Amino acid sequence: MTDTTPALEPWARELLRCPATGATLVDGTDADGAPVLISTHPTDSRTYPVRDGIPILLVGEGTPTKP
Repeated sequence: MTDTTPALEPWARELLRCPATGATLVDGTDADGAPVLISTHPTDSRTYPVRDGIPILLVGEGTPTKP
């Protein structure tokens, strides 16, 4: 499956924050290679899924990031 969804504009991407901590988010991939956003919070980092090019930034969707 290829993602043909256009990437977010850089200015819009900079506005995204972790809904639980307010920390900035960085791009990453999960164990299956799917895109995710990872919180940069030093003690409460969470990973949020990106589905069909849309970041799912709901507290309940975030999973603790493994150290």
